Amino acid sequence: MDKLVKHYFSEPTRQVTMMAGDVVLRQHGHNDRLYYVQSGELEGFDEREEDGNLTKLFTASSGAFIGVHSFFSGTWTASSTVKAKTQVKLAWIDKNTPAIRPDELGPLSAQFMPVIVNELSRRQRRATQEAIAKEKVLQRLHTAEQMTTLGQLAAGIAHELNNAIGVVSSKTEHLQSELIQLLEEAHPESSQYFDLGLMQGQWTSSSEARKIAKQIERTYKLDRLLAKRLAKALGTATLPQQWLDRPEQAIKYWELGRDLHDLRLAARHTVGIVKSVKQLGRTDSEQDELIDINDTINKALSLLQSDLRLVSVRVRPATLPLIKGASTEYVQIWSNIIKNACDAMHTTAAPEIEIQTRWVNQRILVTVSNNGPEIDESIRRKIFQPNFTTKKGGLSFGLGLGLSIVKRIVSENSGTIVVKSSPEQTIFRVKLPVGEANGEA
Repeated sequence: MDKLVKHYFSEPTRQVTMMAGDVVLRQHGHNDRLYYVQSGELEGFDEREEDGNLTKLFTASSGAFIGVHSFFSGTWTASSTVKAKTQVKLAWIDKNTPAIRPDELGPLSAQFMPVIVNELSRRQRRATQEAIAKEKVLQRLHTAEQMTTLGQLAAGIAHELNNAIGVVSSKTEHLQSELIQLLEEAHPESSQYFDLGLMQGQWTSSSEARKIAKQIERTYKLDRLLAKRLAKALGTATLPQQWLDRPEQAIKYWELGRDLHDLRLAARHTVGIVKSVKQLGRTDSEQDELIDINDTINKALSLLQSDLRLVSVRVRPATLPLIKGASTEYVQIWSNIIKNACDAMHTTAAPEIEIQTRWVNQRILVTVSNNGPEIDESIRRKIFQPNFTTKKGGLSFGLGLGLSIVKRIVSENSGTIVVKSSPEQTIFRVKLPVGEANGEA
C-alpha cells in the first residue's frame, strides 16, 4: 500500500486542497478519479431523490480512498455525495493515468485490488450495521405498540377496579369503626389486642415465628398451634401475663385487628398496581414521599403471607437513609420478585428466601436470593421484557408484566436491576441512588 501511494499519489500536479464544506463528489454525478486522502476529514452522504435530504453514511480521514466504486466499476458515476468536513488535502489519479510496470505488476485494477477488497468489506460492514439497526428499530416499534395497547386495556379496566377497591377500602374503614365501638362496649379488656393487630399487623417473618413458637411451646407448655399464633402476634418468646390468662381470646382479637390491617394495606397496594399498569407506556412518575426501603420490604412480606407459608424467609436489614419515591411502587418491586421466587420454588424441598439491604457508596443495595432451580440464560436475557412469561398454565399463569413493571420502576428511579442464577441460588440485585432527599449532591 505504501508503494501504491508513493508511485501514484506523490505527483504535485495531481494534488488539491479543499476547504470545509466543499463537495468532492456529488451522488449520481460524473467521477473518473480515485482520490487518496493525505490529510483532513471527509463525510459521505446518501442524498434522497424525493427531498434532497442527506443521510450520513461514513467518515474518511488520512489514508482513506474516495471514489473506489465509480472509478473501478467503470460506470464513472459517484454512488454517494462526499464533502470535506475539515480542510483536506487530496491526491488523485484518473482513468487516463497509466499503470506503473504493468508487465510485472499487472493492470491498474490488479495493483489496486487491496483497495477494492477493503472498500467492498467496508460496504458490507455498513450494510450489516444498517440491517441490525433497522431490526432494533422495528423491535422498539413493536414494543411501543404493545405498550400502547396494554395502556389502553389498563385504562379500560382501571375505572372498574378502582371502584371495586374503593368499596373494599370504605367498608374496611366502616368495619373498623364498628368493631372498635363494639369492643369498647362489650369487651373493653380485649381492645388492646385488637389495637395491636390493627396498628402493627404481623411484622415477624414466618421463619422467625416458627423459631419463637418452639421456645414458647417449651417454656409455657402450650399447644403447638397456639404457640405459633402467639409468636406471630408478639414476635417474642416472653409472653406478658395478660396474654397467658386467656390466650385464645387474646389471639382471636389480635387476628381480627391484623386482618383489618392487611385489608387496608392490600387496598392501598392495589391502587398502586393499577397506577403502575396504566403507566406501562409512560416515562413519567410521581415521587413525592420520603420512604424507608426496609419498611416497603416488610409491607411486601405482609402482603405475601399466604405465598410464604411454607418458605423460610430471612431478612437482614441495614440502617438505610430515606429516599424520595412512591412507597406503593417499591412495595410492588419486592412483591413481584418475592412472588416469582415462591412460584419458582414450588418443587424445592426446603424453599428459602433471603433478603438483605445495604448502603454502599451512596447507593442502597437490595439483594433477594432464593434456592430454587436455576434460570436458563436464554430466559434471563428476556426476563424483563414485556409479555414474556414462563407461567403458561394453572393458577399461576402470567401476563409477563410483573418484572417489566419492576424494571420500569427501578429505571425511573435511576436505579439498576440484574439477575444472576446458578444451580445453587438465584439472586435479584437492585441498586438505588441516594440523592437530594438525604443531603447528598
